[in-house]
Amino acid sequence: MSMMDKIKSMLKGHESQAGQGIDKSGDFVDDKTQNKYSGQVDTAQDKLKDRFGTNPDQDKPPQT
Repeated sequence: MSMMDKIKSMLKGHESQAGQGIDKSGDFVDDKTQNKYSGQVDTAQDKLKDRFGTNPDQDKPPQT
């Protein structure tokens, strides 16, 4: 079992809390870097949420 599988199994049933943690950690990094890397941080947050199934926007179609 890979490490990602273990993390996913631990987060099962706690997706909203994991999403909140990802948001808080991204906000912390933005604060410490004075938003210098906010675009990269937002991208990383979205990828983590997609990876762990905590992204509520993943089922929405792309906006035009």
